[in-house]
Amino acid sequence: GKSTVAVNVAVALAQTGAKVGLLDADIYGPNDPTMLGLADTQIYVDNTDKRDALEPTFNHGVKLVSMGFLIDRDQPVIWRGPMLNGIVRQFLYQVLWGELDYLIVDMPPGTGDTQLTLSQAVPIAGAVIVTTPQPVALLDSRRGLHMFKQMNINVLGIVENMSYFIPPDMPEKHYDIFGSGGGERTAKELGVPLLGCIPLEISTRLGCDNGVPIVVGEPDSPSAKALKDIALIIAGKVSVAA
Repeated sequence: GKSTVAVNVAVALAQTGAKVGLLDADIYGPNDPTMLGLADTQIYVDNTDKRDALEPTFNHGVKLVSMGFLIDRDQPVIWRGPMLNGIVRQFLYQVLWGELDYLIVDMPPGTGDTQLTLSQAVPIAGAVIVTTPQPVALLDSRRGLHMFKQMNINVLGIVENMSYFIPPDMPEKHYDIFGSGGGERTAKELGVPLLGCIPLEISTRLGCDNGVPIVVGEPDSPSAKALKDIALIIAGKVSVAA
């Protein structure tokens, strides 16, 4: 759920009046254009200064750049590391972001080339680890957290996504489909904050598929409230770090 969290946190920050950019760094699986309602949007090249800068797209208060704008819908990206390095740097330095308060980077899974490129290319205010409660997901999250620590990048905390399922016909009930408390236990064990727990709701999935993030489509839902709270906590931690 990294993209779901990244998109909704970006929009939630924009709703506070902040200027927000979202860089979709998942080059192999760029889903952010769909989640922001921009899947059919064209990205333009601004050659005013003869430097072929990309103009980011914009929706729900967020500027977005993604590999999804540069390839066909079903086209796979079959690249080795050096090409990934090049496109990530292009998204950082050859996009007309303008003045931003926050640039959120939606990372791919793992601890590979994209993560290394980003950490070496720009100063990072902090990393947010997104996990689900079950042990298998937490194993991957722990590796990502330790990677950022080894690179001296401040880990702002852990977000536990899909913490429990809320059935739409029985909103008073909660079902721990993926277990419970995994994010909290891991946060305590590794000495980082638990930023928040996001329930699993059908409306969250529908919002992602329809290009209307849940913080926009159903702002009073439990998931939207959790995401808004997480966005404010992240903003506070970034401000303190700055």
